[in-house]
Amino acid sequence: MPVSFTAIDFETANSSAASACSVGVVKVVDGVVVEREHRYIRPPFPHGDFSPWNVRIHGITAEMVAEAAGWASHLPWLREFAGDDWLVAHNAGFDMGVIAKTSEAHGLAVPDFRYLCSLQVARRTYHLDSYRLPVAAMAAGFEDFSHHDALADAEACAAIVVHAAKRHDADDLERLAHVTRVKVGTIGAAATAQRASLHGPMALQ
Repeated sequence: MPVSFTAIDFETANSSAASACSVGVVKVVDGVVVEREHRYIRPPFPHGDFSPWNVRIHGITAEMVAEAAGWASHLPWLREFAGDDWLVAHNAGFDMGVIAKTSEAHGLAVPDFRYLCSLQVARRTYHLDSYRLPVAAMAAGFEDFSHHDALADAEACAAIVVHAAKRHDADDLERLAHVTRVKVGTIGAAATAQRASLHGPMALQ
């Protein structure tokens, strides 16, 4: 069934979630990729040191992002690119944490997004020895991509969700989440308000 969403993947300079250095986004409309884009990001101080471990994983160096714009320039673009879409990411807690922590490091409001984790969807869709992105993507028929390239990873993530939606006969992400029993996440002001309602004084009444 056709689904619409924006898939996203980040790479970071180091272990800090505020050290985003690369992002790839893929827009899916009615089950078809209609737009894709990759951008380098200059991490904010003091999160800009590039860990040798991270560089070995994704191949991005400080020199490669030295002239790139910071997150304050990329965030409005992301809002426009995604529009009202839900975001989808593999191990989405990581990528949503990058959005939140990088925004906070720049003194920016965390954007409002609903999101779904393709890793959890894959666990409820396929029977695999591993649910790492390359393995889950192969189960969805998406093979031979450059893992840890942000755009390639976002495309792989999109392929998993489109394939899973067809298998579960789901025509939107809300239905897919319901059928697979995967929790829908939120970030931004809406998520903060939701947490307050669950844990604040009113929740005790």
